[in-house]
Amino acid sequence: MINPGHRKVALMAETPQSFDRRSFLVTTGLTAGTAAAGSLLLPGTADAAPLRSRTLKKNPFTLGVASGDPAPDGFVLWTRLALDPLAENGLGGMPSGTVAVEWQVAADARFKKIVKRGTATASAASAHSVHVEVHGLRPGAQYWYRFKTGTYLSRTGHTRTAPRADTFGSALAMAFVSCSQYEHGYFTSYRRLAEQHPDLVLHLGDYQYEYKKDHYVAPGGNVRDHAGPETVTLANYRQRHAQYKADADLQAAHAVAPWLVVFDDHEVENNWAGNVPEDGSDTPDTADFLKRRAAAFQAYYENMPLRRTSIPRGPGMQLYRNVAWGRLANFHMLDTRQFRDDQACGDGNKNCPEAAAPSRSITGARQEKWLVEGFRRSAARWDILGQQVFFAQRDSDAGPAKITSMDAWDGYVASRARITKGWVDAKVRNAVVLTGDVHAHWASDLKLNYDDPHSKTVGSELVCTSITSGGDGKDSNPADHPYLKINPHLKFYNNQRGYVFTKIGKDEIKADFRTVPTVRNHDAAASTKATFVIHDRVPGLHRTYLRPYETVRAADRRSDDQIIRETIANETEPA
Repeated sequence: MINPGHRKVALMAETPQSFDRRSFLVTTGLTAGTAAAGSLLLPGTADAAPLRSRTLKKNPFTLGVASGDPAPDGFVLWTRLALDPLAENGLGGMPSGTVAVEWQVAADARFKKIVKRGTATASAASAHSVHVEVHGLRPGAQYWYRFKTGTYLSRTGHTRTAPRADTFGSALAMAFVSCSQYEHGYFTSYRRLAEQHPDLVLHLGDYQYEYKKDHYVAPGGNVRDHAGPETVTLANYRQRHAQYKADADLQAAHAVAPWLVVFDDHEVENNWAGNVPEDGSDTPDTADFLKRRAAAFQAYYENMPLRRTSIPRGPGMQLYRNVAWGRLANFHMLDTRQFRDDQACGDGNKNCPEAAAPSRSITGARQEKWLVEGFRRSAARWDILGQQVFFAQRDSDAGPAKITSMDAWDGYVASRARITKGWVDAKVRNAVVLTGDVHAHWASDLKLNYDDPHSKTVGSELVCTSITSGGDGKDSNPADHPYLKINPHLKFYNNQRGYVFTKIGKDEIKADFRTVPTVRNHDAAASTKATFVIHDRVPGLHRTYLRPYETVRAADRRSDDQIIRETIANETEPA
Protein backbone atom coordinates (compact mmCIF):
# COMPACT_ATOMS: atom_id res chain seq x y z
CA MET A 1 0.00 0.00 0.00
CA ILE A 2 2.12 2.84 -1.19
CA ASN A 3 1.70 5.98 -3.15
CA PRO A 4 2.64 9.61 -2.91
CA GLY A 5 2.45 12.61 -5.06
CA HIS A 6 5.54 12.08 -7.16
CA ARG A 7 8.10 14.81 -6.48
CA LYS A 8 11.71 14.84 -7.52
CA VAL A 9 14.13 14.40 -4.66
CA ALA A 10 17.80 15.29 -4.96
CA LEU A 11 20.20 12.39 -4.47
CA MET A 12 21.85 12.74 -1.10
CA ALA A 13 25.56 13.01 -0.42
CA GLU A 14 27.57 9.91 -1.19
CA THR A 15 29.80 9.83 1.85
CA PRO A 16 28.86 9.50 5.52
CA GLN A 17 29.39 12.65 7.53
CA SER A 18 30.83 13.57 10.88
CA PHE A 19 28.09 15.07 13.05
CA ASP A 20 27.62 17.67 15.74
CA ARG A 21 25.88 16.04 18.70
CA ARG A 22 23.93 19.21 19.47
CA SER A 23 21.91 18.91 16.25
CA PHE A 24 20.70 15.36 16.93
CA LEU A 25 18.47 14.60 19.93
CA VAL A 26 19.44 11.32 21.51
CA THR A 27 16.71 9.05 22.81
CA THR A 28 17.18 6.15 25.14
CA GLY A 29 14.22 4.01 24.12
CA LEU A 30 11.73 3.32 21.36
CA THR A 31 9.15 5.95 20.54
CA ALA A 32 5.55 4.82 20.92
CA GLY A 33 4.25 3.28 17.74
CA THR A 34 7.66 2.07 16.60
CA ALA A 35 9.63 -1.14 16.96
CA ALA A 36 13.20 -2.12 16.21
CA ALA A 37 14.70 -5.54 15.60
CA GLY A 38 18.38 -4.78 15.71
CA SER A 39 19.87 -8.21 16.30
CA LEU A 40 19.36 -11.67 14.95
CA LEU A 41 20.68 -14.08 17.57
CA LEU A 42 21.56 -17.65 16.75
CA PRO A 43 21.01 -20.44 19.29
CA GLY A 44 23.95 -20.66 21.65
CA THR A 45 25.46 -17.30 20.70
CA ALA A 46 25.88 -14.21 22.82
CA ASP A 47 27.52 -10.85 22.41
CA ALA A 48 30.29 -9.44 24.50
CA ALA A 49 29.66 -6.45 26.74
CA PRO A 50 28.10 -3.38 25.08
CA LEU A 51 30.57 -1.36 23.03
CA ARG A 52 30.57 2.37 23.60
CA SER A 53 29.99 4.04 20.25
CA ARG A 54 32.68 6.63 20.76
CA THR A 55 35.32 3.88 20.73
CA LEU A 56 34.78 3.49 16.95
CA LYS A 57 37.76 5.10 15.24
CA LYS A 58 36.05 5.93 11.94
CA ASN A 59 32.64 6.21 10.36
CA PRO A 60 30.92 2.78 10.31
CA PHE A 61 28.15 3.75 7.84
CA THR A 62 30.10 2.49 4.83
CA LEU A 63 27.31 0.27 3.49
CA GLY A 64 24.65 2.94 3.08
CA VAL A 65 21.03 2.92 4.16
CA ALA A 66 17.84 1.40 2.80
CA SER A 67 14.09 1.21 3.34
CA GLY A 68 11.54 -1.35 2.29
CA ASP A 69 8.17 -3.09 2.55
CA PRO A 70 6.15 0.13 2.91
CA ALA A 71 2.69 0.17 4.50
CA PRO A 72 0.18 3.04 4.90
CA ASP A 73 1.59 3.89 8.33
CA GLY A 74 5.30 3.11 7.94
CA PHE A 75 8.13 1.04 6.50
CA VAL A 76 11.32 -0.81 7.39
CA LEU A 77 14.58 1.11 7.80
CA TRP A 78 17.92 -0.65 7.41
CA THR A 79 21.62 -0.05 7.84
CA ARG A 80 24.64 -2.17 8.72
CA LEU A 81 27.79 -1.00 10.44
CA ALA A 82 31.15 -1.90 8.88
CA LEU A 83 34.55 -0.32 9.42
CA ASP A 84 36.18 -2.66 6.91
CA PRO A 85 33.52 -4.08 4.53
CA LEU A 86 35.86 -6.71 3.06
CA ALA A 87 36.98 -8.23 6.37
CA GLU A 88 37.36 -11.98 5.84
CA ASN A 89 35.36 -12.92 8.95
CA GLY A 90 32.31 -11.16 7.47
CA LEU A 91 31.94 -8.87 10.47
CA GLY A 92 33.05 -5.72 8.69
CA GLY A 93 36.01 -5.00 10.94
CA MET A 94 33.67 -4.21 13.83
CA PRO A 95 34.71 -4.94 17.44
CA SER A 96 32.72 -7.57 19.30
CA GLY A 97 29.86 -6.27 21.38
CA THR A 98 26.74 -4.25 20.71
CA VAL A 99 26.50 -0.71 19.39
CA ALA A 100 23.63 1.70 20.05
CA VAL A 101 22.38 3.19 16.79
CA GLU A 102 20.02 6.14 16.84
CA TRP A 103 17.57 6.74 14.00
CA GLN A 104 15.37 9.61 12.90
CA VAL A 105 12.48 9.97 10.45
CA ALA A 106 11.61 13.48 9.28
CA ALA A 107 8.97 15.11 7.11
CA ASP A 108 11.62 17.30 5.45
CA ALA A 109 15.06 16.75 3.95
CA ARG A 110 16.76 19.07 6.49
CA PHE A 111 15.27 17.24 9.49
CA LYS A 112 13.65 20.36 10.91
CA LYS A 113 10.43 18.38 11.45
CA ILE A 114 11.38 15.07 13.03
CA VAL A 115 8.31 12.84 13.38
CA LYS A 116 9.82 9.61 14.75
CA ARG A 117 13.05 8.70 16.49
CA GLY A 118 14.46 5.88 18.52
CA THR A 119 17.46 3.71 19.34
CA ALA A 120 18.23 0.23 18.01
CA THR A 121 20.98 -2.19 18.92
CA ALA A 122 23.49 -3.47 16.36
CA SER A 123 25.10 -6.72 17.48
CA ALA A 124 27.88 -8.95 16.18
CA ALA A 125 25.36 -11.82 16.06
CA SER A 126 23.61 -10.02 13.19
CA ALA A 127 26.79 -8.59 11.60
CA HIS A 128 25.86 -5.26 13.21
CA SER A 129 22.83 -4.87 10.97
CA VAL A 130 19.85 -2.79 12.07
CA HIS A 131 16.21 -3.28 11.08
CA VAL A 132 13.70 -0.72 12.38
CA GLU A 133 9.98 -1.13 11.71
CA VAL A 134 8.46 2.33 11.86
CA HIS A 135 4.72 2.85 12.43
CA GLY A 136 2.37 5.74 13.11
CA LEU A 137 3.14 7.79 9.99
CA ARG A 138 0.80 9.47 7.51
CA PRO A 139 -0.30 7.37 4.51
CA GLY A 140 0.75 8.42 1.03
CA ALA A 141 3.53 10.68 2.32
CA GLN A 142 7.25 11.00 1.71
CA TYR A 143 9.84 10.97 4.48
CA TRP A 144 13.58 11.25 5.02
CA TYR A 145 15.61 9.14 7.46
CA ARG A 146 19.13 8.75 8.83
CA PHE A 147 21.13 6.89 11.48
CA LYS A 148 23.74 8.01 13.98
CA THR A 149 26.20 6.36 16.34
CA GLY A 150 28.66 8.29 18.46
CA THR A 151 29.65 11.34 16.41
CA TYR A 152 29.05 9.62 13.08
CA LEU A 153 26.02 10.16 10.88
CA SER A 154 24.85 8.06 7.95
CA ARG A 155 23.84 9.47 4.59
CA THR A 156 20.19 10.53 4.34
CA GLY A 157 17.67 8.21 2.74
CA HIS A 158 14.36 9.09 1.12
CA THR A 159 11.30 6.86 1.42
CA ARG A 160 7.52 6.96 1.51
CA THR A 161 4.44 5.28 2.90
CA ALA A 162 1.70 3.58 0.92
CA PRO A 163 -1.62 5.30 0.34
CA ARG A 164 -4.59 4.38 2.48
CA ALA A 165 -6.15 1.03 1.60
CA ASP A 166 -9.35 2.68 0.36
CA THR A 167 -7.65 5.20 -1.98
CA PHE A 168 -5.78 5.05 -5.27
CA GLY A 169 -3.32 7.84 -4.60
CA SER A 170 -1.27 9.33 -7.40
CA ALA A 171 0.25 7.34 -10.25
CA LEU A 172 3.08 5.11 -9.02
CA ALA A 173 6.56 5.37 -10.53
CA MET A 174 8.02 1.89 -10.07
CA ALA A 175 11.31 0.45 -11.37
CA PHE A 176 12.34 -3.18 -11.32
CA VAL A 177 15.76 -4.79 -11.66
CA SER A 178 17.66 -8.07 -11.35
CA CYS A 179 21.01 -9.81 -11.81
CA SER A 180 23.88 -7.59 -10.68
CA GLN A 181 27.11 -9.56 -11.04
CA TYR A 182 29.78 -7.33 -9.46
CA GLU A 183 32.66 -8.66 -11.56
CA HIS A 184 30.92 -8.12 -14.89
CA GLY A 185 30.69 -4.35 -14.77
CA TYR A 186 29.85 -1.14 -12.96
CA PHE A 187 26.41 -0.66 -11.47
CA THR A 188 25.70 2.36 -13.67
CA SER A 189 22.08 1.31 -14.22
CA TYR A 190 21.41 1.59 -10.48
CA ARG A 191 22.64 5.18 -10.67
CA ARG A 192 20.51 5.99 -13.73
CA LEU A 193 17.49 4.43 -12.02
CA ALA A 194 18.06 6.58 -8.93
CA GLU A 195 18.24 9.70 -11.09
CA GLN A 196 14.67 9.00 -12.27
CA HIS A 197 13.41 9.20 -8.66
CA PRO A 198 11.07 6.20 -8.54
CA ASP A 199 8.50 5.83 -5.76
CA LEU A 200 9.25 2.13 -5.40
CA VAL A 201 11.93 -0.34 -6.58
CA LEU A 202 11.51 -4.10 -6.96
CA HIS A 203 14.58 -6.34 -6.97
CA LEU A 204 13.64 -9.70 -8.46
CA GLY A 205 16.70 -11.74 -7.58
CA ASP A 206 20.41 -12.36 -8.08
CA TYR A 207 21.23 -9.32 -5.97
CA GLN A 208 24.69 -10.80 -5.45
CA TYR A 209 26.60 -13.75 -6.93
CA GLU A 210 28.26 -16.60 -5.08
CA TYR A 211 31.22 -17.28 -7.39
CA LYS A 212 34.87 -16.87 -6.52
CA LYS A 213 37.00 -14.48 -8.56
CA ASP A 214 37.05 -15.24 -12.31
CA HIS A 215 34.82 -18.32 -12.13
CA TYR A 216 32.10 -16.51 -14.10
CA VAL A 217 33.77 -14.37 -16.77
CA ALA A 218 31.85 -11.96 -18.98
CA PRO A 219 32.64 -11.66 -22.71
CA GLY A 220 35.59 -9.32 -23.01
CA GLY A 221 36.78 -10.10 -19.48
CA ASN A 222 35.67 -9.04 -16.02
CA VAL A 223 35.81 -5.39 -15.02
CA ARG A 224 36.44 -5.93 -11.29
CA ASP A 225 36.96 -8.80 -8.86
CA HIS A 226 35.04 -10.62 -6.17
CA ALA A 227 36.73 -10.70 -2.77
CA GLY A 228 36.98 -14.02 -0.97
CA PRO A 229 36.23 -17.60 -2.06
CA GLU A 230 32.94 -18.96 -3.40
CA THR A 231 30.36 -18.16 -0.74
CA VAL A 232 29.55 -21.20 1.39
CA THR A 233 29.84 -20.07 5.03
CA LEU A 234 28.06 -17.28 6.86
CA ALA A 235 31.29 -15.27 6.90
CA ASN A 236 31.61 -15.70 3.11
CA TYR A 237 28.06 -14.48 2.42
CA ARG A 238 28.39 -11.54 4.81
CA GLN A 239 31.62 -10.45 3.15
CA ARG A 240 30.12 -10.72 -0.33
CA HIS A 241 27.01 -8.74 0.58
CA ALA A 242 29.21 -6.05 2.12
CA GLN A 243 31.30 -5.80 -1.04
CA TYR A 244 28.16 -5.19 -3.09
CA LYS A 245 26.60 -2.82 -0.55
CA ALA A 246 29.78 -0.68 -0.52
CA ASP A 247 29.16 0.21 -4.19
CA ALA A 248 28.18 3.89 -4.45
CA ASP A 249 25.72 3.36 -7.33
CA LEU A 250 23.84 0.64 -5.47
CA GLN A 251 23.76 2.82 -2.35
CA ALA A 252 22.21 5.65 -4.39
CA ALA A 253 19.43 3.38 -5.65
CA HIS A 254 18.67 2.14 -2.13
CA ALA A 255 18.62 5.67 -0.70
CA VAL A 256 16.13 7.09 -3.20
CA ALA A 257 13.04 4.92 -2.54
CA PRO A 258 11.71 1.90 -0.62
CA TRP A 259 12.49 -1.54 -2.10
CA LEU A 260 10.62 -4.83 -2.30
CA VAL A 261 13.11 -7.67 -2.56
CA VAL A 262 12.99 -11.39 -3.33
CA PHE A 263 15.91 -13.74 -3.94
CA ASP A 264 16.54 -16.09 -6.86
CA ASP A 265 19.35 -18.64 -7.06
CA HIS A 266 22.67 -16.78 -6.81
CA GLU A 267 21.95 -15.44 -3.36
CA VAL A 268 22.59 -19.10 -2.41
CA GLU A 269 23.95 -21.16 -5.33
CA ASN A 270 23.32 -21.32 -9.09
CA ASN A 271 20.13 -23.20 -10.03
CA TRP A 272 19.41 -24.66 -6.60
CA ALA A 273 15.91 -26.07 -6.16
CA GLY A 274 14.28 -26.66 -2.76
CA ASN A 275 16.62 -28.89 -0.76
CA VAL A 276 18.62 -29.88 -3.83
CA PRO A 277 21.96 -28.19 -4.61
CA GLU A 278 23.13 -27.30 -8.09
CA ASP A 279 24.78 -30.66 -8.74
CA GLY A 280 21.42 -32.37 -8.21
CA SER A 281 22.53 -34.74 -5.46
CA ASP A 282 20.10 -35.46 -2.66
CA THR A 283 22.55 -37.58 -0.60
CA PRO A 284 24.90 -37.25 1.13
CA ASP A 285 25.19 -33.51 0.39
CA THR A 286 21.69 -32.41 1.45
CA ALA A 287 22.72 -31.67 5.04
CA ASP A 288 25.71 -29.63 3.87
CA PHE A 289 23.55 -27.75 1.37
CA LEU A 290 20.95 -26.91 4.01
CA LYS A 291 23.73 -25.49 6.21
CA ARG A 292 24.86 -23.40 3.27
CA ARG A 293 21.28 -22.28 2.60
CA ALA A 294 20.82 -21.31 6.24
CA ALA A 295 23.98 -19.18 6.10
CA ALA A 296 22.87 -17.56 2.85
CA PHE A 297 19.38 -16.80 4.18
CA GLN A 298 20.73 -15.23 7.37
CA ALA A 299 23.14 -13.01 5.44
CA TYR A 300 20.36 -12.08 3.00
CA TYR A 301 18.10 -10.97 5.84
CA GLU A 302 20.91 -9.08 7.54
CA ASN A 303 21.51 -7.07 4.37
CA MET A 304 17.96 -6.36 3.18
CA PRO A 305 15.20 -4.01 4.39
CA LEU A 306 12.86 -6.85 5.36
CA ARG A 307 10.39 -7.09 8.22
CA ARG A 308 11.08 -9.41 11.14
CA THR A 309 8.46 -11.81 9.76
CA SER A 310 11.24 -12.76 7.31
CA ILE A 311 13.87 -13.58 9.96
CA PRO A 312 15.19 -17.01 8.88
CA ARG A 313 14.61 -20.10 10.95
CA GLY A 314 17.61 -22.23 10.04
CA PRO A 315 17.39 -23.12 6.33
CA GLY A 316 13.84 -21.73 6.04
CA MET A 317 12.74 -18.16 5.39
CA GLN A 318 9.31 -16.56 4.89
CA LEU A 319 9.85 -14.42 1.81
CA TYR A 320 6.64 -14.58 -0.22
CA ARG A 321 4.27 -11.85 0.85
CA ASN A 322 1.73 -9.30 -0.36
CA VAL A 323 2.34 -5.56 -0.31
CA ALA A 324 -0.64 -3.42 -1.30
CA TRP A 325 -0.40 0.06 -2.79
CA GLY A 326 -3.82 1.35 -1.86
CA ARG A 327 -6.50 0.33 -4.36
CA LEU A 328 -4.07 0.82 -7.23
CA ALA A 329 -1.96 -2.33 -7.02
CA ASN A 330 -1.35 -5.53 -5.11
CA PHE A 331 2.27 -6.72 -5.30
CA HIS A 332 2.37 -10.49 -4.84
CA MET A 333 6.06 -11.12 -4.16
CA LEU A 334 6.88 -14.77 -4.87
CA ASP A 335 9.55 -17.28 -3.86
CA THR A 336 10.17 -19.65 -6.78
CA ARG A 337 13.29 -21.35 -5.30
CA GLN A 338 12.73 -22.52 -1.76
CA PHE A 339 9.69 -24.74 -2.38
CA ARG A 340 10.10 -25.85 -6.01
CA ASP A 341 10.52 -29.40 -7.25
CA ASP A 342 13.94 -30.14 -8.71
CA GLN A 343 14.38 -29.14 -12.34
CA ALA A 344 13.15 -31.82 -14.72
CA CYS A 345 15.32 -33.87 -17.07
CA GLY A 346 18.55 -32.78 -15.39
CA ASP A 347 17.94 -29.05 -15.98
CA GLY A 348 19.01 -27.09 -19.08
CA ASN A 349 17.09 -26.38 -22.30
CA LYS A 350 15.38 -29.57 -23.38
CA ASN A 351 12.41 -31.33 -24.89
CA CYS A 352 11.16 -32.81 -21.62
CA PRO A 353 7.70 -34.41 -21.26
CA GLU A 354 8.31 -34.66 -17.50
CA ALA A 355 8.04 -30.85 -17.28
CA ALA A 356 4.26 -31.13 -17.83
CA ALA A 357 3.63 -33.56 -14.97
CA PRO A 358 0.58 -32.32 -12.98
CA SER A 359 2.32 -32.85 -9.64
CA ARG A 360 5.23 -30.52 -10.39
CA SER A 361 5.27 -27.09 -8.72
CA ILE A 362 7.62 -24.14 -8.81
CA THR A 363 5.98 -22.47 -5.79
CA GLY A 364 4.98 -25.41 -3.61
CA ALA A 365 1.34 -26.16 -2.77
CA ARG A 366 1.12 -23.82 0.23
CA GLN A 367 2.40 -20.75 -1.62
CA GLU A 368 0.25 -21.58 -4.64
CA LYS A 369 -2.87 -21.71 -2.44
CA TRP A 370 -1.88 -18.42 -0.78
CA LEU A 371 -1.46 -16.76 -4.17
CA VAL A 372 -4.76 -17.98 -5.63
CA GLU A 373 -6.60 -16.93 -2.47
CA GLY A 374 -4.94 -13.53 -2.81
CA PHE A 375 -6.37 -13.24 -6.33
CA ARG A 376 -9.84 -14.03 -4.99
CA ARG A 377 -9.61 -11.39 -2.27
CA SER A 378 -8.10 -8.69 -4.45
CA ALA A 379 -10.03 -5.55 -5.30
CA ALA A 380 -6.97 -3.80 -6.75
CA ARG A 381 -6.84 -2.23 -10.19
CA TRP A 382 -3.60 -4.15 -10.94
CA ASP A 383 -2.48 -7.50 -9.53
CA ILE A 384 1.29 -7.64 -10.04
CA LEU A 385 3.43 -10.74 -9.51
CA GLY A 386 7.02 -9.88 -8.58
CA GLN A 387 8.94 -13.07 -9.31
CA GLN A 388 12.16 -14.50 -10.61
CA VAL A 389 12.09 -16.65 -13.77
CA PHE A 390 10.51 -16.47 -17.23
CA PHE A 391 6.75 -17.07 -16.96
CA ALA A 392 5.54 -17.28 -20.57
CA GLN A 393 6.41 -20.22 -22.80
CA ARG A 394 9.67 -19.78 -24.76
CA ASP A 395 10.13 -22.51 -27.33
CA SER A 396 13.48 -22.36 -29.11
CA ASP A 397 12.64 -24.95 -31.79
CA ALA A 398 10.80 -23.93 -34.95
CA GLY A 399 9.81 -27.56 -35.62
CA PRO A 400 7.43 -29.89 -33.82
CA ALA A 401 9.75 -30.39 -30.83
CA LYS A 402 9.36 -28.09 -27.83
CA ILE A 403 12.73 -27.01 -26.44
CA THR A 404 12.32 -24.91 -23.31
CA SER A 405 14.19 -23.98 -20.12
CA MET A 406 13.73 -26.41 -17.25
CA ASP A 407 14.75 -23.71 -14.75
CA ALA A 408 11.86 -21.41 -15.73
CA TRP A 409 8.07 -21.87 -15.54
CA ASP A 410 8.37 -23.94 -18.75
CA GLY A 411 9.79 -26.65 -16.49
CA TYR A 412 6.64 -26.47 -14.34
CA VAL A 413 3.87 -26.29 -16.94
CA ALA A 414 1.01 -27.45 -14.71
CA SER A 415 2.04 -25.03 -11.96
CA ARG A 416 1.92 -22.14 -14.44
CA ALA A 417 -1.46 -23.28 -15.75
CA ARG A 418 -2.99 -23.49 -12.25
CA ILE A 419 -1.83 -20.01 -11.30
CA THR A 420 -2.91 -18.47 -14.60
CA LYS A 421 -6.32 -20.14 -14.29
CA GLY A 422 -6.39 -18.89 -10.70
CA TRP A 423 -6.33 -15.24 -11.70
CA VAL A 424 -8.73 -15.85 -14.62
CA ASP A 425 -11.26 -17.68 -12.42
CA ALA A 426 -10.93 -14.99 -9.73
CA LYS A 427 -11.74 -12.38 -12.40
CA VAL A 428 -8.65 -10.37 -11.52
CA ARG A 429 -9.07 -7.06 -13.29
CA ASN A 430 -5.52 -6.81 -14.67
CA ALA A 431 -2.78 -9.44 -14.20
CA VAL A 432 0.85 -8.43 -14.80
CA VAL A 433 3.91 -10.61 -14.20
CA LEU A 434 7.31 -8.97 -13.56
CA THR A 435 10.39 -11.12 -14.14
CA GLY A 436 14.19 -11.05 -13.95
CA ASP A 437 16.84 -13.79 -14.36
CA VAL A 438 17.45 -14.01 -18.13
CA HIS A 439 19.87 -11.07 -18.65
CA ALA A 440 17.78 -9.53 -21.42
CA HIS A 441 14.69 -7.39 -21.86
CA TRP A 442 11.57 -9.25 -23.00
CA ALA A 443 7.86 -8.41 -23.24
CA SER A 444 5.12 -10.97 -23.67
CA ASP A 445 1.40 -11.59 -23.76
CA LEU A 446 0.28 -14.38 -21.42
CA LYS A 447 -2.00 -17.19 -22.58
CA LEU A 448 -3.98 -20.08 -21.17
CA ASN A 449 -2.79 -22.17 -24.13
CA TYR A 450 0.55 -21.17 -25.66
CA ASP A 451 0.31 -23.86 -28.33
CA ASP A 452 -2.69 -22.11 -29.87
CA PRO A 453 -1.63 -18.69 -31.25
CA HIS A 454 -5.31 -17.68 -31.29
CA SER A 455 -5.76 -18.47 -27.61
CA LYS A 456 -7.15 -15.61 -25.56
CA THR A 457 -4.61 -13.26 -23.97
CA VAL A 458 -5.15 -13.21 -20.19
CA GLY A 459 -2.24 -11.12 -18.90
CA SER A 460 1.10 -9.48 -19.63
CA GLU A 461 4.70 -10.18 -18.70
CA LEU A 462 7.49 -7.60 -18.48
CA VAL A 463 11.03 -8.98 -18.13
CA CYS A 464 13.96 -6.79 -17.09
CA THR A 465 17.48 -7.35 -18.32
CA SER A 466 20.41 -7.58 -15.91
CA ILE A 467 22.19 -4.68 -14.22
CA THR A 468 25.56 -6.14 -15.28
CA SER A 469 25.37 -9.94 -15.64
CA GLY A 470 26.59 -11.08 -19.02
CA GLY A 471 28.66 -7.98 -19.74
CA ASP A 472 27.65 -5.35 -22.29
CA GLY A 473 25.51 -7.61 -24.45
CA LYS A 474 24.48 -6.58 -27.96
CA ASP A 475 21.97 -4.23 -29.46
CA SER A 476 19.93 -5.65 -32.32
CA ASN A 477 16.63 -5.46 -34.13
CA PRO A 478 14.25 -7.43 -31.90
CA ALA A 479 12.16 -8.40 -34.91
CA ASP A 480 15.09 -10.49 -36.13
CA HIS A 481 15.12 -12.71 -33.03
CA PRO A 482 13.89 -16.22 -33.90
CA TYR A 483 12.19 -16.62 -30.51
CA LEU A 484 9.71 -13.92 -31.57
CA LYS A 485 9.01 -15.80 -34.79
CA ILE A 486 8.54 -19.14 -33.04
CA ASN A 487 6.50 -17.66 -30.15
CA PRO A 488 4.06 -15.02 -31.48
CA HIS A 489 3.06 -14.04 -27.94
CA LEU A 490 6.61 -12.69 -27.38
CA LYS A 491 6.63 -9.04 -28.42
CA PHE A 492 10.09 -7.62 -27.65
CA TYR A 493 13.71 -8.53 -26.99
CA ASN A 494 16.88 -6.56 -26.29
CA ASN A 495 20.19 -7.93 -24.99
CA GLN A 496 21.81 -4.87 -23.40
CA ARG A 497 22.02 -4.09 -19.68
CA GLY A 498 19.59 -1.83 -17.82
CA TYR A 499 16.25 -1.83 -16.00
CA VAL A 500 12.53 -1.28 -16.56
CA PHE A 501 10.87 1.93 -15.41
CA THR A 502 7.09 1.94 -15.16
CA LYS A 503 4.32 4.42 -14.45
CA ILE A 504 1.28 2.71 -12.95
CA GLY A 505 -1.97 4.65 -13.15
CA LYS A 506 -5.64 3.79 -12.92
CA ASP A 507 -6.05 3.60 -16.71
CA GLU A 508 -2.74 2.10 -17.85
CA ILE A 509 0.74 0.87 -17.04
CA LYS A 510 3.46 2.40 -19.18
CA ALA A 511 6.76 0.49 -19.21
CA ASP A 512 10.03 1.92 -20.53
CA PHE A 513 12.75 -0.62 -21.30
CA ARG A 514 15.91 1.29 -20.35
CA THR A 515 19.42 0.28 -21.44
CA VAL A 516 23.02 1.44 -21.17
CA PRO A 517 25.50 0.86 -24.03
CA THR A 518 28.26 -0.45 -21.76
CA VAL A 519 28.92 -1.55 -18.18
CA ARG A 520 32.67 -1.12 -18.54
CA ASN A 521 32.71 2.52 -17.38
CA HIS A 522 30.75 4.69 -14.96
CA ASP A 523 29.68 7.35 -17.43
CA ALA A 524 27.25 5.51 -19.72
CA ALA A 525 23.92 7.24 -20.26
CA ALA A 526 20.65 5.33 -20.22
CA SER A 527 18.14 5.46 -23.05
CA THR A 528 14.70 3.98 -23.72
CA LYS A 529 14.76 1.20 -26.31
CA ALA A 530 11.03 0.51 -26.29
CA THR A 531 7.87 1.56 -24.49
CA PHE A 532 4.84 -0.66 -24.02
CA VAL A 533 1.43 0.17 -22.55
CA ILE A 534 -0.99 -2.16 -20.81
CA HIS A 535 -4.48 -0.69 -20.80
CA ASP A 536 -6.97 -1.26 -17.99
CA ARG A 537 -9.16 -4.31 -18.70
CA VAL A 538 -7.32 -4.98 -21.99
CA PRO A 539 -4.86 -7.86 -21.38
CA GLY A 540 -1.73 -7.79 -23.47
CA LEU A 541 0.94 -5.34 -24.60
CA HIS A 542 0.64 -2.36 -26.91
CA ARG A 543 3.86 -0.89 -28.28
CA THR A 544 3.97 2.90 -28.36
CA TYR A 545 7.62 3.53 -29.20
CA LEU A 546 10.42 1.46 -30.62
CA ARG A 547 13.84 2.76 -31.54
CA PRO A 548 14.38 2.49 -35.33
CA TYR A 549 17.03 -0.18 -35.74
CA GLU A 550 19.47 0.18 -38.57
CA THR A 551 19.42 -2.34 -41.33
CA VAL A 552 21.88 -5.10 -40.60
CA ARG A 553 24.25 -5.71 -43.49
CA ALA A 554 23.78 -9.10 -45.08
CA ALA A 555 27.37 -10.02 -44.23
CA ASP A 556 26.71 -9.34 -40.54
CA ARG A 557 23.47 -11.29 -40.28
CA ARG A 558 23.53 -14.31 -38.02
CA SER A 559 21.48 -17.44 -38.57
CA ASP A 560 18.54 -18.19 -36.30
CA ASP A 561 20.54 -21.06 -34.83
CA GLN A 562 23.41 -18.72 -33.96
CA ILE A 563 21.07 -16.22 -32.31
CA ILE A 564 19.36 -18.96 -30.28
CA ARG A 565 22.72 -20.33 -29.13
CA GLU A 566 23.86 -16.84 -28.11
CA THR A 567 20.62 -16.24 -26.19
CA ILE A 568 20.94 -19.51 -24.27
CA ALA A 569 24.63 -18.84 -23.58
CA ASN A 570 23.80 -15.37 -22.25
CA GLU A 571 21.40 -16.86 -19.70
CA THR A 572 23.54 -19.83 -18.69
CA GLU A 573 25.99 -19.52 -15.83
CA PRO A 574 28.90 -21.86 -15.13
CA ALA A 575 28.42 -24.90 -12.94
